[in-house]
Amino acid sequence: MAVLFLFVDGIGLGEPGAENPFHRFRYPAFSRMAGEQPFTGKAYHHSDSRHLFKGIDATLGVEGLPQSGTGQATLFTGQNAARIVGRHFGPYPHSKIKPILKNRSLFHRAASGGKQCRFMNAYPDIFFRRSQERNRWSCTTLMTRSAGIELYTERDLKRGRAITAEITQEAWRERLGIDVPTIEPREASKRMLNAARHYDLLLYEFYLTDKAGHAQSSDQANEILGRYDAFLGYLLDNLDENDTLVLSSDHGNLEDLSTKTHTFNRVPLFVQGPAAGAFRDVDSIQGITPAILHIL
Repeated sequence: MAVLFLFVDGIGLGEPGAENPFHRFRYPAFSRMAGEQPFTGKAYHHSDSRHLFKGIDATLGVEGLPQSGTGQATLFTGQNAARIVGRHFGPYPHSKIKPILKNRSLFHRAASGGKQCRFMNAYPDIFFRRSQERNRWSCTTLMTRSAGIELYTERDLKRGRAITAEITQEAWRERLGIDVPTIEPREASKRMLNAARHYDLLLYEFYLTDKAGHAQSSDQANEILGRYDAFLGYLLDNLDENDTLVLSSDHGNLEDLSTKTHTFNRVPLFVQGPAAGAFRDVDSIQGITPAILHIL
């Protein structure tokens, strides 16, 4: 049994309307995730033995708009990072929560328990140079490195073992000049499914949703969500019956293009697979890491 954890940055369950791309456009996999309902805050909770969908809190009982640094740290540690810092903070992890990401993260605790973990995102050489020069790492890369798990590189991508941040590899080819082919979303899904045969826990991070939300571009949002929907749909169609897929976010954003900022909306929690019942009582992003560790 493997757990496939999909972290989608900056998507909440917003109100239906023209400024909500989840309402304005059609995304079959997102609707399927919501139990064949529109992927909005009006969707009813759905729960059975193999499928769970509901909105969960990302505000963490702390005033102010949720931010990526504290939201992601909470998501990946099970600790209320915003309360520890005393405010919402981002996009990078605050100095007060770096020790938690280093020593108490999902990857660290799973690996300490003998589980094989892998972060599926690949990074180009320029990312490593800049991160090392500035000594500034994101929540996901910090927890991965601190757990003794190597980050995937260009070499891994060319071997078909990793996935780029935008899924299709086009940014690596067109903007970075790296000699890799453009691929279809289903090819990236296949890489995730192939890795599930060899690892207990996989994580894939998709951040372009948050970027599109800040840009307030309906066209950009539709293109990015359509791409992710195709990636997700293939995963759902081909997920092994013994594996469990978990999807969530750190805060809302893209679901309301009328504002440049993040939102207070609840974020989705979607689980498909035999361990769906373990997430039934999760009511905030703080509960996701404990639930994953429990089923592992």
